[in-house]
Amino acid sequence: MRPLRILTLFLVLAWPGALAYAAGSAHDYDFVAIDGQPLPFKGFAGKVVLVVNTASFCGYTDQYRDLKALWDRYRDRGLVVLGVPSNDFGGQEPGSNDDIKAFCQANYDVDFPLTEKVTVTGAAAHPFYRWARQELGAMQAPTWNFHKYLVDRSGRLVRAFETTIRPTAPQVQRAIEAALAAR
Repeated sequence: MRPLRILTLFLVLAWPGALAYAAGSAHDYDFVAIDGQPLPFKGFAGKVVLVVNTASFCGYTDQYRDLKALWDRYRDRGLVVLGVPSNDFGGQEPGSNDDIKAFCQANYDVDFPLTEKVTVTGAAAHPFYRWARQELGAMQAPTWNFHKYLVDRSGRLVRAFETTIRPTAPQVQRAIEAALAAR
């Protein structure tokens, strides 16, 4: 048993991010809202959350319309759409948090929650995104803007949808409806 403990200790000390992945639920992570206020994921406990990394100047930016449509359609049933602005892909989110918020409201009437701009890839990724990558694997991690993660009411990561799958696509809506129906 002693060699196993030594190996475990070595791995934790040798890999600085090891302890960052210890949480078992999305509810264990916190964001900061685009207006600078705390936005703990546990505040969404009991809700289904579609987490989407967004960008204002991307070929997929019109997906904001679909995200708004999902929000309007399902929010009374318990869906939260959470936009997570990121400048990770092609420098397509260069503005400040104020710029992003103004753009989203003026162009897409976004009234669902937005986080402050964060990194969603690599070692500097927001802890939620590092956890999601660990949970679903590297093949389900964002490779571009408008990647989507679906989180169930208990904070369990249910599924990922790649950028090219629109938020209102049948498979996304079926997954949302199934998560909303589960208690």
